[in-house]
Amino acid sequence: MAEEQPARQLSGYLAEIVEINNKSKTGIYGEIYSVSCRILEGKDKGRIIRRNMLGPARVGDVIRLPDTSREAKEIRVK
Repeated sequence: MAEEQPARQLSGYLAEIVEINNKSKTGIYGEIYSVSCRILEGKDKGRIIRRNMLGPARVGDVIRLPDTSREAKEIRVK
């Protein structure tokens, strides 16, 4: 019988995506989205911040942020 490995501790804070701003994409190919997310744990629990995110995202997805102190600036569309 194989021994079970201890659970790996992940660093960062869980956050739930509450809004995706499709009007403001950035990056060379438009692959970066500006998302608003609600912090689910830690000292900033309940706070809503804006972060830039790479990859597919849907409202309701739970993501892990390395920290909650940084917030993305609003992307201005010309």
